[in-house]
Amino acid sequence: MIAPASAKVSHSRHLTILMLLGILIIVMFIVSMNTGLMRLTPLEVVHTLLGDGTRQQKLILFDFRLPRIVISMLVGAGFAVSGCILQSLSRNALAEPSTLGINAGAGFAVIIFISFVPATAAGHIFVLPLMALIGAMLTAALIYFLSYRREDGLSPTRMILIGIAVGAGIYAIQMILTLRLDPQNFQFVSIWLAGKIWGGDWRFVLALLPWIAVILPFALYKSRVLNLLNLGDQTSAGLGMPVEKERLVLLAAAVALSGACISVSGGIGFVGLIAPHLARRLVGPKHQVLLPACALIGSLLLITADTIARWILQPAEIPTGIVVALIGAPYFLYLLAKSKA
Repeated sequence: MIAPASAKVSHSRHLTILMLLGILIIVMFIVSMNTGLMRLTPLEVVHTLLGDGTRQQKLILFDFRLPRIVISMLVGAGFAVSGCILQSLSRNALAEPSTLGINAGAGFAVIIFISFVPATAAGHIFVLPLMALIGAMLTAALIYFLSYRREDGLSPTRMILIGIAVGAGIYAIQMILTLRLDPQNFQFVSIWLAGKIWGGDWRFVLALLPWIAVILPFALYKSRVLNLLNLGDQTSAGLGMPVEKERLVLLAAAVALSGACISVSGGIGFVGLIAPHLARRLVGPKHQVLLPACALIGSLLLITADTIARWILQPAEIPTGIVVALIGAPYFLYLLAKSKA
């Protein structure tokens, strides 16, 4: 009777934590809607949402702020879950899309695309996620190929080091290509690389939403596989699981999720690093609860960072990626100092 009672208490605790995270997101959602150069009071926001606001208030809220807030939430959830999957696959606490060079690969593909297709071209928004996916997939395949050894499999430490090296090389090539762009595309790429939530309308939400809506439930469906992979390759194989097949499928899901998010948010890093660690501290290692917690924490983190980015230097605005980096870089150094690898 003790074990079921303990499991019930644990389930209730996890549910409470997820609900509290949801409430915090709602609070930040309201705060973010009230933050900007044109100030709207909470009462004006409520009236506008109910259809009673002025034309100017509706324009500010529905055409500018709400799309950006929704994109921040989707991107934060996507990066967080992608980072959680990558950390589980590599069994390395430092793994996430930016440290593995996946962000760099996605950005490289986007810059090549922009070099040939103007940023204002029709359908540009919906092609960007596909280009980012191609770049991210090719980079992930290269890192996996260089990290894998037949005798000892996939070394987490080797994977991180190779990812950092590959990412640094790609970033160098990115800088060279960026200098060759025309002024309009150069400005676009500069903002994009800095990690600014640049999607200004609902088309960007529609471009990103299908990727999030498909891959997040798939990752949750594979939560049992992720739990087994955490036990080690030999144990997982002994339990009858095709380790390499499942690892490749989950790696593809994590890369696709990250690539789609990068296409509308640019080079935002560290969300996939911080969110899984905070989630593990709150709900433990079981992915059935860990993945939803990661998604909620990632959304909360990015919507908070984007709100700060829009508020701290008004009327000017700083890229959201800089705010996240100010939080994430010290935390990364802390994890690196704790790591025994």
